[in-house]
Amino acid sequence: MIITSADADIGAARRATSEFVAHSGATASVDDVVLVVSELVTNAVRHTVGWWRLKVQVRSRGLVVDVEDSSWVPPALRRPGSDAVGGRGWGIVQHLADDVEVFENSGGKTVRASWGRSQPR
Repeated sequence: MIITSADADIGAARRATSEFVAHSGATASVDDVVLVVSELVTNAVRHTVGWWRLKVQVRSRGLVVDVEDSSWVPPALRRPGSDAVGGRGWGIVQHLADDVEVFENSGGKTVRASWGRSQPR
């Protein structure tokens, strides 16, 4: 599944992700994945100028969420005050995903969150 800033907003990204994950056969929690997508896309909207692209896919090793945007500046953990509205998203992403990576691409950066497949018992 691929969604871009040209054809969707944050709410549409959440809804499409929920639908995709629910029917994908992935073992990751739909709620966890949707919250991670919400945080990553929101960060792309708030902290970059230009486009963003969301790609959610099931691979042999699990579920992968890529959010690409037009900035080369990596996400950073902030310490919000107790009454602050923002500043918690990057910590949420790191807590909910099994693995998080950030790497440069040709037009900015990609933030990748992934969840592995559970092993058969």
